Amino acid sequence: MLKKLSVAVAAALTLVLPAPAAHARPVAAVTAADPSAPGAYPAGYVDATVSAAGRSFSARITYPATAAGSGQPVAAGRFPVIAFGHGFLQGVSKYSSTLSHLSTWGFIVIAPTSQGGFSPDHSAFADDLNAALTWAVAQDTTTGSRFAGHVSVDRLGLSGHSMGAGASILAAARNPKVVTVANLAAAETNPSAKAAAATVTVPVRLIAGDRDTIAPVADHQRPIYVAKPPAKQLRIVKGGSHCGFMDSGTLFCDSGSISRTTQLQLTRRLLTEWFLRYLAGDTSYDDAVWGAPAQNDPQVSFEGVR
Repeated sequence: MLKKLSVAVAAALTLVLPAPAAHARPVAAVTAADPSAPGAYPAGYVDATVSAAGRSFSARITYPATAAGSGQPVAAGRFPVIAFGHGFLQGVSKYSSTLSHLSTWGFIVIAPTSQGGFSPDHSAFADDLNAALTWAVAQDTTTGSRFAGHVSVDRLGLSGHSMGAGASILAAARNPKVVTVANLAAAETNPSAKAAAATVTVPVRLIAGDRDTIAPVADHQRPIYVAKPPAKQLRIVKGGSHCGFMDSGTLFCDSGSISRTTQLQLTRRLLTEWFLRYLAGDTSYDDAVWGAPAQNDPQVSFEGVR
């Protein structure tokens, strides 16, 4: 996936190793001021077997709940869905804080645990992400499902980190029902995420770190950004690293000049505000995404074309 064997080995060890209309988002009435802070909902979670589109795999699902914790009831209302792809050989638990954060803002997030071995199939992983979205839509009308009556079936998004972020671009190119993509340190994949990006017409935000030595911006995110037609953004966290997008690092992880806590806080803001704007359809976040707050952000550089 990466140009030099030494970098590939480091990556392997590092990435080796949680009554509105159908599309409406009730959280708009209970919006918190700062999208880097928790939203109005407690985050629930379950581990489930996802079976759809001829595929079957386990996944961690986080969602807006009536109380925080495992197996809690889903909060009242219908919610958009995001499928999130993990990094190479990373467990989904590495992303628990970010996935839970998104759910506090009113998003159901499905993180497949598939393709976790040393020889992942990027194309299959993209199909798993799309299968997760298909499964979620079906749950809305499945009697006895905890998500019955809770899914905004026409508000589907994609995300991920590293390999999973690249797979999210592949998935978006294959799925006309996807509304938007926002991902972290997207790595080139096989088949090519760069080539797929040229066919993706929905808005995409690529979030990167300028100290990333595993999937450097120049070799990975920027080629995807250049290939992608508008609307698109490339937001680069100043001092951010590849592993800084995860809750904890592993052997041979890179590091940046900012703390993991700071990078994760920025990550939560950048993902949440984008998904609020483009997945929830809340236009009040347009200025945060495109206006002076974005273009003059001292912590995150801005490139974008509407």
